[in-house]
Amino acid sequence: MLDTIDNVQLWLPRQWAVHAQFRRNKTAVICGDRRLTWEEMNQGMNRIANALLARGAGRGTKVAVLMSNSIEMLLVMGGIAKAGACMVPLSTMLKPDQIAMLLNDSGSEMVFVSASARGLVEDRAKLTSVRKDGFISTDFSDDGWETLEAFTAGASAEEPKVAYDLDDDFNIIYSSGTTGIPKGIVHSHRARQHWSYSNAVEMGIDDRAVCLVTTALYSNGTWFMVLPPLMAGATIIIMKSFSPGEFLETVERERVTHTFVVPAQCIMMLEHPDCGKRDLSSLRMMLSAGSSLRLDTREQVEARLTPNLYELYGFSEGFATIVKPGQSENKPGTVGRPVLGFDMVILDDKGNVLPAGEPGEIAGWGPGLMTRYHNRPEQTAELIWRDPLGRSFLRGGDVGKVDEDGFLYILDRKKDMIISGGFNIFPTDIEEVVGRHPDVLDVTVIGVPHPKWDETPLALVIPRDPAKADAEAILTWANERLAKTQRLSGVEFRSEFPRNALGKVLKRELREPYWQEKK
Repeated sequence: MLDTIDNVQLWLPRQWAVHAQFRRNKTAVICGDRRLTWEEMNQGMNRIANALLARGAGRGTKVAVLMSNSIEMLLVMGGIAKAGACMVPLSTMLKPDQIAMLLNDSGSEMVFVSASARGLVEDRAKLTSVRKDGFISTDFSDDGWETLEAFTAGASAEEPKVAYDLDDDFNIIYSSGTTGIPKGIVHSHRARQHWSYSNAVEMGIDDRAVCLVTTALYSNGTWFMVLPPLMAGATIIIMKSFSPGEFLETVERERVTHTFVVPAQCIMMLEHPDCGKRDLSSLRMMLSAGSSLRLDTREQVEARLTPNLYELYGFSEGFATIVKPGQSENKPGTVGRPVLGFDMVILDDKGNVLPAGEPGEIAGWGPGLMTRYHNRPEQTAELIWRDPLGRSFLRGGDVGKVDEDGFLYILDRKKDMIISGGFNIFPTDIEEVVGRHPDVLDVTVIGVPHPKWDETPLALVIPRDPAKADAEAILTWANERLAKTQRLSGVEFRSEFPRNALGKVLKRELREPYWQEKK
């Protein structure tokens, strides 16, 4: 009988070392003019991992990353994982007080910071969890900062000698909440390992793939183009920041096979003058997630960018469904079936499983789910629904329904649903209609106060041409096509919407001024 394999052989970063051994000269990562082979990338991660271990930052240590997209950011993230520490990627879109709150909440002892984000951590008196020697600068030098070069000086490029349990923490991802302390979502190495394998299978990512990163590396969704490619031995291209023209040019030049985009980026590409002029035939998969694509946008993407459009729905806690090309032809609006390894139910308010066609709260189960919310046992418990087998499903807070073939349809976020005159109104249904008006570039619908109906739908529109668009004309056109209970009380123009790192519109911020006036 064979000996039981040691845990050090099971963890995901160990697979990266295998690729570095057997694909040493293959390009692993590209960013701008820089390219690293698999051997170079793995050695860079190893140096960071060994430097962390030399400082006592190993198993169980929380290490934060506050950086803009770069090869260094990928190396730092990989080095933290290889050291067995817990990675805490933080959004550079936050304010200094918010960053301090998250660093302290996570208990991060060290933080890697790029020049673009250093202003977020200048008030060190508020950063109570970070060690005095825990501030590492990745692309600048200044008093009070240790450069990445100095930090890794003398560190070995050999594989770090680390062994731990697969249930150890891999990361803490903070939700994009805008009030209070966002929830820290904890994933284990086991969950991330499954997440890498299952998504690679679903998306057809193998060692021949060239995967383009278009969104911030600190965002959970971005990792669709990071962890599965790293698991498979593929090539990753990192965009420092997204621009539609650069995206189209990069796909053509590098023969990109896989990419992840959000609906707002799709709209930008469709509006760009190079759309239709670049050769995008190499794309085997364009994944859209973050928020649902409007049907009219989906049709244009498939016609003008690539027919190989995949759409994924999920929540950062770990559950996801996916719809692939050809699956949605007779099922407009579906976001597919559960990703490999996952299960799903639709629940009513009392926790009963609903049959096909009935709307309710979406709950998912699978090995890729989070372990817990960091330091929030009560909020973790509130999410859990257990089936007769004792499996712990997580409630996602979204309202959806499943058809007779098992395909999921998202109706809306529970918190975004509008209740007008006792009727449940789903904003996405209205957005689908308004979005088809030729003068509408983008639209989001929110509930605002109404003296008779309590609340009523309002459409906020980014017009295609502000000089020509007519709000009253759009309102009339839309209400002629909406059900009586869905009709809009008004249309207002905006130049942009507040969004999170994955382009999801922050409706709470849009609603707040209207409801503040009522108080």
